Amino acid sequence: MANTLQNQPMANAIRALAMDAVQQANSGHPGAPMGMADMAVALWGRHLKHNPTNPQWFDRDRFVLSNGHGSMLLYALLHLTGYDLPIGELKNFRQLHSKTAGHPEVGITPGVETTTGPLGQGITNAVGFALAEKLLASEFNREGHAVVDHNTYVFLGDGCLMEGISHEAVSLAGAWKLNKLIALYDDNGISIDGQVAPWFADNTPLRFVASGWNVIGPIDGHDAEKVTAAIAEAKKQGERPTLIVCKTHIGKGSPNRANTAKAHGEPLGAEEIALTREALGWSHEPFSIPDDVYAAWNAKDTGQAAEATWNERFAAYTAAFPELAAELTRRMQGQLPANFAQVAVDTVIAAHTKGETVASRKASQLALEAFTAALPELLGGSADLTGSNLTNTKSTPNLRFDMQGNVVKTEVAEGQKIGGRHINYGVREFGMAAIMNGIALHGGFIPYGGTFLTFSDYSRNAIRMAALMKQRVIHVFTHDSIGLGEDGPTHQSVEHAASLRLIPNLDVWRPGDTAETAVAWSVALTNKDKPTALLLSRQNLPYAPKRDLGDISRGAYVLSEPADVGLKKKAVAVIIATGSEVQLALKAQRLLADRKIAVRVVSMPSNTTFDREDAKYKKSVLPAGIPRVAVEMGVTDGWWKYGCAAVVGLDTYGESAPAPVLFKHFGFTEENVAATVQAVLKGGR
Repeated sequence: MANTLQNQPMANAIRALAMDAVQQANSGHPGAPMGMADMAVALWGRHLKHNPTNPQWFDRDRFVLSNGHGSMLLYALLHLTGYDLPIGELKNFRQLHSKTAGHPEVGITPGVETTTGPLGQGITNAVGFALAEKLLASEFNREGHAVVDHNTYVFLGDGCLMEGISHEAVSLAGAWKLNKLIALYDDNGISIDGQVAPWFADNTPLRFVASGWNVIGPIDGHDAEKVTAAIAEAKKQGERPTLIVCKTHIGKGSPNRANTAKAHGEPLGAEEIALTREALGWSHEPFSIPDDVYAAWNAKDTGQAAEATWNERFAAYTAAFPELAAELTRRMQGQLPANFAQVAVDTVIAAHTKGETVASRKASQLALEAFTAALPELLGGSADLTGSNLTNTKSTPNLRFDMQGNVVKTEVAEGQKIGGRHINYGVREFGMAAIMNGIALHGGFIPYGGTFLTFSDYSRNAIRMAALMKQRVIHVFTHDSIGLGEDGPTHQSVEHAASLRLIPNLDVWRPGDTAETAVAWSVALTNKDKPTALLLSRQNLPYAPKRDLGDISRGAYVLSEPADVGLKKKAVAVIIATGSEVQLALKAQRLLADRKIAVRVVSMPSNTTFDREDAKYKKSVLPAGIPRVAVEMGVTDGWWKYGCAAVVGLDTYGESAPAPVLFKHFGFTEENVAATVQAVLKGGR
């Protein structure tokens, strides 16, 4: 641990590395790292529990740099404390294939816990980290065996607090009494446009107090000893998260750029860097750190000792509670139980055998009943739409906390009490999505959460971040089309399915019945390195008899051939449909059969999954040489890539009316689909 005499050299090492790396890259943000350097000395030099030689050690503290544009602060810390991030990577800041991207990226740089940059999401991820720690501690710790016991720390700035998502996150953290969440606010009063006072006049401390937080400060953020003491005080909290307000100067040390917007997002320039070195008393060459400063920062020995101590505790825990230890290990590794494959098969077969006529949102709940019973790591929720999204099950009681912040245990069976596994997020779609990202990143849980599909717009950037970070997060989006009826165009999704399909590494499923919905869930749960969006109907959908259940998981499959409707002919056209429109396609197929026109029906519940299939399988489903017509209650643009000659879709907004009236009004009838196929066969459309 650092001593007082080392504070300034340790902080100045961060400042020097930040300004040198940004200057060499000729882009970046030197001001925030220079301003937060003393805060970093206090946290990383005195409090943070971590092991640079094992960045994935389970019981490490989590650190989130919410104001991710200040990435050189984190890269400097990782380098100085001994992570596998050599000085050459800092010299390669913001360059192609380096480990030091413009904003921190999880999975790219050892020691980075989450990808940050879109402001406000880092603090929200941190809420997810802290919630996961609290729930795992409640579930697995036993008297005398605290094997889950770590803090979540976050640095954040004015921009994070201006973003609306921060209100959602802060409110929930207070309600959940996340006492191991400690946020350090870099209160420098500067953003890109200058002094923030004209547009950010919030009383931030009182805002946090009103949300149930403990607030310390304002304190001098450049006094590492005061920050150290504040963190120590925050760690004593038993019931509330803590905000430490640190008054700082952006670009600290720069004679002409400190306290100005100029320090925020551009290099200081060679002349100003020379003046800054002189002002700081830092005479070393660029990217050169003295041995004594490296020694002061080096956290390898203390980190290895901390992990060794924990390993001893975990060995004792394993001896006392072998089944719990094995379960915790499995879950932290992100592995599904050995029997999961059979559970998935049984769930799909049960859905197929029953063949119920239900809305796919209900089919989702039926599948969840089986999966939540088999997977204790499934942690559900809804943005105040539980009764509509149907994300709750018998195995997932609502999450509640008592006045002391303890997780309330609910009896789910005789003699069996568990903590809540269904979260009431309130009307906070964006917050829910980003918190789920934090939960997934922490490990130990597979989070899923529900809202209406049209509100995916609120969640979109967090969905994108989950895809970028390759996290197993599952979004349950119900009321997926004009089929919801009278609520009208404000709530009727038209462009959302197509829009979500454009996000790289996001799997999108729009299942058409109980079996497809069960398969969608099983695939989502096995997608360890990607998030999934399930688009589900409000209206009831009849079961479509299957030729073969095996191909559903491939994203598209042949649902019905001409022979299935009495025609001994080869198909002359293919109708492709998703979700509720599968039944419409089947009806059109029968209508065309009456007219002696042979058509194949392909159900494509997941375009994104089908697109990853090999050419041979794709050709077997969509043979070359015969025309294709797609049917989906949404915008048509995405369907042309499948070589469709026509699309029965909706390139306008919906209307307020009962669903059957809307279907007829917008042409979603078997007569119109059949007529479209016939027109294509005649060379029209």
